[in-house]
Amino acid sequence: MEHIQAFTDYLQFEKNYAQHTLTSYASDLNQFQSFISENYDTKDLAEVNYPMIRRWVVSFVDKDLTHKTINRKLSSLKTFYRFLMKIKAIEVNPMLKHKSLKLPKREQEVFSLKELEDISNYFEDSTFVGLRDHLIIDLLYSTGMRRQELIDLKVSSVNFSQKQLKVLGKRNKERIVPLMKTTMALINHYLKVRESVENTGDDLFVTSKGKPIYPNLVYRTVTSYFKKVSIKQKLSPHLLRHAFASHLLEKGAEITAIKELLGHSSLASTEVYTHSNFKELSKAHAAAHPRSIGKEED
Repeated sequence: MEHIQAFTDYLQFEKNYAQHTLTSYASDLNQFQSFISENYDTKDLAEVNYPMIRRWVVSFVDKDLTHKTINRKLSSLKTFYRFLMKIKAIEVNPMLKHKSLKLPKREQEVFSLKELEDISNYFEDSTFVGLRDHLIIDLLYSTGMRRQELIDLKVSSVNFSQKQLKVLGKRNKERIVPLMKTTMALINHYLKVRESVENTGDDLFVTSKGKPIYPNLVYRTVTSYFKKVSIKQKLSPHLLRHAFASHLLEKGAEITAIKELLGHSSLASTEVYTHSNFKELSKAHAAAHPRSIGKEED
């Protein structure tokens, strides 16, 4: 027990950890101590070896705990044994070679074409804010850009003659994305109305007071509109980026082209969208392929 108390004191007074975090660490360590006491006839956590820890993991798997929950408990042990090494209470860290359990890949949630269609009924292009919000959502979906990339856009980022947009991505990497005629028309309309706002400068998107927009404004804009048409629990601007990539894939776009449009540095980042669309593509394949038509599923 003295090691656990010394550990939580260290986290509280030297690392300034929050109380709920301290409680969580202490709970995990006390639970582990009870386990080794019942199974190995010792309460001294300094005497633990990795096979003991591995058996603890197995006990959780048998109880159907999720890998995420087990990894959190093991993270407590990792931090604890690093502390024991630091104070020289042990010579070998039993967690040194431990690898976290793999978590199942979460499918990317996207806005459907119907949701994107239905939302158009709620845009109010007669006001500056309404028109700005319309363009924010249109650009996020039609270009797949990130929220911060949208915030950083300048009026000078728009190439009106080429119908293109210069986007400044991560690590200041620039990319050029094409703009559709409908988006160009919306930009032109917005810029005319934007002239009525004072002190706008070169920022493309501004508040009604002429100040640059900010992350929470973009988040609120997207969520407030999609709450009207979507029952998804988690709504965010990033779902429009997901929808952009997923819908392009569904229409047969090359993944390498989507990679460039999204500004991904590696193809692996883009390939997550192929997993998201696999079920839908499988259904489409089954419905359209000559050998599948008219046959029952196995």
